[in-house]
Amino acid sequence: MTNSIFTDIIQTEEMLREICGTPGELVKNKSITYLDEHCQQFIAKSPLIFLATSDASGSCDVSPRGDAEGFVHVVDEQHLVIPERPGNRRFDSLCNILSNPQIGLIFIIPGLEETLRMNGRAVLIQDEELMTKMQAQGKVPKIGIGVTVEECYMHCAKAFKRSHTWEPESWIVKELLPKPARIIASHANKLGVTEEEVAQSLKETYEKRLY
Repeated sequence: MTNSIFTDIIQTEEMLREICGTPGELVKNKSITYLDEHCQQFIAKSPLIFLATSDASGSCDVSPRGDAEGFVHVVDEQHLVIPERPGNRRFDSLCNILSNPQIGLIFIIPGLEETLRMNGRAVLIQDEELMTKMQAQGKVPKIGIGVTVEECYMHCAKAFKRSHTWEPESWIVKELLPKPARIIASHANKLGVTEEEVAQSLKETYEKRLY
C-alpha cells in the first residue's frame, strides 16, 4: 500500500541496488551465527540495548533495555537472556514475542561508536536459576527474554559519527531539551493531568520502582 504523500517510491530491491549500490566483500562476510569470545566480551561491557520486535501482522516496536554493564546474561554461544525489569506494563515487546518470536538487538557501549547487532528468535522465560543470576538491587526479575542467536555482526560507526552522540560539546543545553512530562501530559490530555503531576509521577517511578 502506498502513501499519497510520497510520489517517487522505490518498489524493488533491484531499484534500490541501482541507486545505492551493493555491499563490499568485508560487509558481506562479517556476519557470524554464534556468540564468539568477541561478541561475549562486547555484551559484558554493554549497559544499553535496543530491542526490535513485531507482532504477527508485522506491526513493529523498538524498545530500550538498560542496566549495569553486562546485565544481559550470556548462557552459551547460542543463547542469551535479557532480564525484564519493571516498566510501564504496556508489554509491547513481550506481547509481540508471544505472537512472533523474531527479534533484533543492538548492543551499545557508551563512548564506542561501533555497535553489535544481533538477530534471532525469542521466548519469554521464568527459569529460576537464570532469573536468580540476573538479580539486581536485591530484586530477582519475574521473567526474562530468552534469545536463540541466529546472526550477529559489528555495525560501523557512521551513525554515531554523524550524530556526534558521544561528544558532550555537541549536546543540546539542558534548558533547551524537550520536557517529557509536558509531552506526556499533552498526549494524555483526556485524563486532565498536569505537567507537574506527570513530573512528580515520573520522579517517584525513577526513585522507587526501577527494580
